[in-house]
Amino acid sequence: MSPDRLDATFAALADPTRRAILARLARGEASVTALAAPFDLSLPAISKHLKVLERAGLVARGREAQWRPCRIEPAALEAAGAWIERYLRLSEARIDRAGTPSGPSSSRERRPDRRR
Repeated sequence: MSPDRLDATFAALADPTRRAILARLARGEASVTALAAPFDLSLPAISKHLKVLERAGLVARGREAQWRPCRIEPAALEAAGAWIERYLRLSEARIDRAGTPSGPSSSRERRPDRRR
């Protein structure tokens, strides 16, 4: 995943309304009207949130006659999850090598006292 795409994904996920929209879409396709129902927001405001999610590759809109269903696109979420997982493994490996962060090998106890 490109850095710009990753930035767009995390920026889209930073908003609680967009996360709630994704949570709803995880249960299946929905119209903009259905997505707007639980929020005290206008349809244009929900549409703006959907556009942010679309640009991040998290949501796609279809076209079935008059109905334009929105659906979740898992690829961007999977890529962001893989990015997080990589850094989680690195940090866990560092902790495993050093012992527990509060144990005797913590960085605070390894540094010499520089007070004069």
